[in-house]
Amino acid sequence: MFDQDDASPPGPTVPAAGGNPPATAAAPSGAAVPGASEATPGADAATSSPAMPRSAPTRLMIPEIGVNAPFTDLEIGPSGALNPPPADDTNLVGWHAAGVSPGETGTALVAGHLDTATAPAVFARLGELAAGDTFQVQRADGSIAVFRVDSVESFDKDDFPDDRVYEDTPRALVRLITCAGAYDRTAKDYTENLVVFAHLEPLD
Repeated sequence: MFDQDDASPPGPTVPAAGGNPPATAAAPSGAAVPGASEATPGADAATSSPAMPRSAPTRLMIPEIGVNAPFTDLEIGPSGALNPPPADDTNLVGWHAAGVSPGETGTALVAGHLDTATAPAVFARLGELAAGDTFQVQRADGSIAVFRVDSVESFDKDDFPDDRVYEDTPRALVRLITCAGAYDRTAKDYTENLVVFAHLEPLD
């Protein structure tokens, strides 16, 4: 948990594509990523996977871990990193609005806080998910995208696998990303990132 004596929580900060800062969430999608051809979670899925038209996500639902949260748009900040969701709302997730939308061909990026200065946040239980679990994203066009988890993995922030997380892909993928590991009081940040790798289930 985040220490309540600190003024604000360490939000998930997302490095811009091509940069090399420690990653705490995910890079903007839409740019080719060197090494994207290497094996990634869910690589055994059909190459011609389903995809949906572009539509902004409106709500993330993961009943297994009690998540039912609205989305907010996230933008790239002056530092070249994706700004985190507001820290004053514990039940809010953000997506890279200039990138791929969940369900669309490509890798969509969804970030959420692990906790705040006062309470657990929307992704407090994200690490409880396992391969085979499913979750849903409601979209602005009225459709619902269903995703199946391929893997759930933690990475040191100084050894973040950019190629895997930011995969340039012909499939419809989603990464759910939050902080993990120990809390470094000096850096006022967590030492790891937790990433849920998931793919879009075939459409009915």
